[in-house]
Amino acid sequence: MSDNASPASNNLRRRAQTALWLAPLVVGAVLLLPTWAFALFLGAAMLIAAWEWCGLAGIDGQAARRFYLAFIAATLASLWHWSEASWSPLLLASLIWWLAQSLIIPRIQRVEPVAGSRPMLLITGLLILTSTWVALLSLHRIAELGPGLVLSLLILMAMADSAAYFVGRRWGRAKLAPAVSPGKTRAGAYGALAGAAFVGLLIAGWLGLAPLGVLAIAMLCILVAMLSIIGDLYESLLKRQRQLKDSSQLLPGHGGLLDRIDSLTAAAPLYALGMTWALT
Repeated sequence: MSDNASPASNNLRRRAQTALWLAPLVVGAVLLLPTWAFALFLGAAMLIAAWEWCGLAGIDGQAARRFYLAFIAATLASLWHWSEASWSPLLLASLIWWLAQSLIIPRIQRVEPVAGSRPMLLITGLLILTSTWVALLSLHRIAELGPGLVLSLLILMAMADSAAYFVGRRWGRAKLAPAVSPGKTRAGAYGALAGAAFVGLLIAGWLGLAPLGVLAIAMLCILVAMLSIIGDLYESLLKRQRQLKDSSQLLPGHGGLLDRIDSLTAAAPLYALGMTWALT
């Protein structure tokens, strides 16, 4: 590539190069690892995300960050040894929290910079990261269908994100939450919901559901996509408060791990609860 290539072109190239190794790694972990090994893989990802979360919370001290990671790891280990039935309250608590954010974030008119540490934000991070881990594992544990269900959620997120980008770029005019994320449009959000509905139909077909079940899964996927947008906006809010572009520079062209899973953290609890209900 020419030395005169634009920054946008260079960033696109970095994004593509990162995706070429990241996507097969994640898909391979989902489909090939037994659930206990997937739990370790996913736990490592949550610890990386927890480190980045400390930055959003203004926790700069290395000792404090290591303590937080140790606490997250101990919590995940404890959750692994609890019965799966005890995971539902955590998923419900996370879902309620995200629903509350869906009422708060769109109403934000101005984002003020925040300085100093925000220890209470670490509690929020604990809820978000542990519930994401639990949601994905509760899906992965489902006999025969588990890995496919986790992969279906990842495909749903990718479709919603891609549809939002292309529809928003083509028809986006009215901003969705301009104070929080000026690049997101209402048209893009509608595109995400349409893409999610399409994936929902494919998932229902894969599961071999009756017409009523097809409708239920399509509606579930639309609701999941709606919450995924809130997850994206919430992390954008935290970054804007800290005046950060990315949560870290871990993934070239993509920013940090949190920048890649922000939508997933809001979507996973609802998807896990909905699929568990639909398949029982």
